[in-house]
Amino acid sequence: MAFTDPLGDMLTRIRNGQQARKDSVLTPASKLRGAVLEVLQREGYIRGYSEEELNKHPGLRIELKYFEGEPAIRKIARVSKPGRRIYSGSSELPRVRNGLGITIVSTPRGVLSDAEAREQKVGGEVLAEVF
Repeated sequence: MAFTDPLGDMLTRIRNGQQARKDSVLTPASKLRGAVLEVLQREGYIRGYSEEELNKHPGLRIELKYFEGEPAIRKIARVSKPGRRIYSGSSELPRVRNGLGITIVSTPRGVLSDAEAREQKVGGEVLAEVF
């Protein structure tokens, strides 16, 4: 079965895993998913991720992070969807909860957080919001 929105599927697996208080979740691997996980790890929302085999295909094991029993991620949502892509310039990038959260942006320089994209003065497709 082909996914219409693989990134949205990964974000949903993370959300569901944290609601169920899982230590880790497994998702199929792709370059975009790996890049988004790298940003989440750099910003401290997940403990880490590693490559693992999933039904004879490459997969990613995402280690979820909790703080005093509560999930580190309170809200994780897809912004740009396959049916409606959302693009933003570096000066118009949305701020999540007045800077407490991050926006993940796909730019010509790779997948970056909103702060990194503003610093490098690049815009792109707004992939997700995390708080």
